[in-house]
Amino acid sequence: MTYFIDAWLDRPQPYLRIINRLTGNVCVQIDGEELEALREQGALDIHDLNSPEPLLIKEQVRHLFLMCYAQAARTGTTQT
Repeated sequence: MTYFIDAWLDRPQPYLRIINRLTGNVCVQIDGEELEALREQGALDIHDLNSPEPLLIKEQVRHLFLMCYAQAARTGTTQT
């Protein structure tokens, strides 16, 4: 599967979405306070998302998937 990252982080209501490139489905959406919390915890590295190195971006996306689904499992909800 391939994904693309749709992120607008320097606006009053920042967001980050990971979208399946083939289907257009949003797989992960993080915004507002949750996005800021991930950045403060060091779980989201903006520099890795801007990296020209595909492996760094792939690792960051994988990490975001794991973080979001772990949080959803703890709260008993699914994150989209």
